[in-house]
Order: sequence, then structure tokens, then C-alpha cells
Amino acid sequence: MLQNIHGVPPQVSQVKTKETKQATIDRTFKSFMQEALIVPEKKTTTVTFSNHAQKRLDQHGFTLSYTDMQRLEEAVETLEAKGSENSLILYDDLALIASIKNKTVITALKSTEMSEVTNIDSAIQINQKR
Repeated sequence: MLQNIHGVPPQVSQVKTKETKQATIDRTFKSFMQEALIVPEKKTTTVTFSNHAQKRLDQHGFTLSYTDMQRLEEAVETLEAKGSENSLILYDDLALIASIKNKTVITALKSTEMSEVTNIDSAIQINQKR
């Protein structure tokens, strides 16, 4: 039983409870509109190319655009979701061997020059013309 300083039990009305205040939002409609109009930054690709792969791309005259990199990124994400580790990625006339775990393209070659591929656990074909 609660007692006050003088040993007399307090009345229920004398017991104070903590009041909780609700947070107030001090924003104007203009601030909401400005926030909504902010253009998000473009997502940077996380797929990288080994020195060897970059040399092969240069050797064959392949250049990858931002759109190409987005498609490659999507393919790697798809393969990663399925548990792939080392994959063959066919993209038009380009064949890429990639470490999905490291998100790194290990080598690149023309798909017409590809005769044998070993040590891969998956393959994906991207069927969109560059």
C-alpha cells in the first residue's frame, strides 16, 4: 500500500502518472512536395571486371553501356538468388564467366569462340540486343 511522507495513504487523485506526449509533425505541405520531387541517385553497379576480363573486352572491341551494366547486374542478382557461384552469362555475342559470390566477371570472350566451359554451376542468357 502506498503511503505519503506523513504515513497517510494517498488518495487516488493524488497519485501522479507520467503523461505521454504524442510527437507533433512540424512540416508544411511544401516540404512534403520538395521531398517527393527529389530524384534518387542512380544505383551504381556492383559488378566489377577483373583485369583479365577488361583486357579481353578491349581486345575484342566490346564496350558496355550503362544499360548493358544494368542487365548484367540483374542477371547476377538472379543467379545469386538461385545460389549460383560461378556462372556463364551469355549476352548477345558476348560470353562472360563470372564469380557470382564476388560479383566479378573473370573473363570475357566472343560467344562464337567459346568451345568448352568448365567449372561453372549455372548459365544464363540475356536475350536483349545491345
